[in-house]
Amino acid sequence: MEPVLVVLRGLPLTLLITIVSFAIGAVLGIPLVLGLRTVVAPVRWLSRLAVDLLRGVPMIVWLFVLKFGLSTPAFRLSSLEAAIFGLGLISAGYLAEIYRGGIQSVPRGQFEASQALGIAGPISFLRIIAPQAARIVSPSIATYLIGLLKNSSIASTIVVSEMVFQAQSYARQNPTIAGILPYAIAGLLYIVLSVPVAMFSRILDERLRKAVI
Repeated sequence: MEPVLVVLRGLPLTLLITIVSFAIGAVLGIPLVLGLRTVVAPVRWLSRLAVDLLRGVPMIVWLFVLKFGLSTPAFRLSSLEAAIFGLGLISAGYLAEIYRGGIQSVPRGQFEASQALGIAGPISFLRIIAPQAARIVSPSIATYLIGLLKNSSIASTIVVSEMVFQAQSYARQNPTIAGILPYAIAGLLYIVLSVPVAMFSRILDERLRKAVI
């Protein structure tokens, strides 16, 4: 029973890191995708550079940079703050690309019909294009969220006491076959947490498709 309790102590931080960093990424991904689609070339180039950097640099590097590389006497992020902020920024890059793919998948005729009807650009985007793009990208967003849940384990490298960190601590104190048990428990919990997200994604996708039909 002890290994289970040890891993469960890290569950709240695992959920906190996943939910908050996903929320940060979901919000910051919107200006990034707008920047990727703008006709203003410098803004588009800067947005593309930001997305490529966020996606191209390994997660563990971003976390170490935020935790240790930016530390000064006047400014210092805690391990938890660095993990949330780092994974949030990375999520923004990935979600911006998901958003962009969804928008590009909307038939061009929808854009042209909005213009022909004289609907203003922002209203057309919010009322016509965005709902269709949301239906297209909802499975991809759910898949990313499941991946982010598992990637939250990287926070253990900067000493955030989430589930994997707790499992590692137990394993170091019990260097026997029993030390493997917490890792198995953590893996099972990741699966248990991922299944509802996948099921919700499928249900949402079916409902959105029916709504369109």
